[in-house]
Amino acid sequence: MAYIDGFVIPVPTANREAFIHHARVVDAMFLEFGATRIVEGWGNDVPVGKVTDFPRAVSLAQGETVAFSWIEWPDKATRDAAMERMRADPRMMETPVPFDGKRMIFGGFEPVIDMKG
Repeated sequence: MAYIDGFVIPVPTANREAFIHHARVVDAMFLEFGATRIVEGWGNDVPVGKVTDFPRAVSLAQGETVAFSWIEWPDKATRDAAMERMRADPRMMETPVPFDGKRMIFGGFEPVIDMKG
């Protein structure tokens, strides 16, 4: 069964191009290690809510934008093996991370509904 990793990331708005470059490099590695699809989104309509929201979830600071990403995998076993390979791959140290990874929210999800139009 497919498996999804999701990410919500606060990125300095001035680092938009650096974020895209970083994502292209790292996402190519995810694909090399078995991911089937990756989507990187740059927030342009991320409202502040009354109780909670994306900006508060990542402690968004002035001058930052919320990025939302997901990776699709064929299954959790492929994802787990890829994450091990990513951690050990020296290429991970070659591309500077253009955001505060401590405020990144991430998690793995088993799809329960997958509808297509």
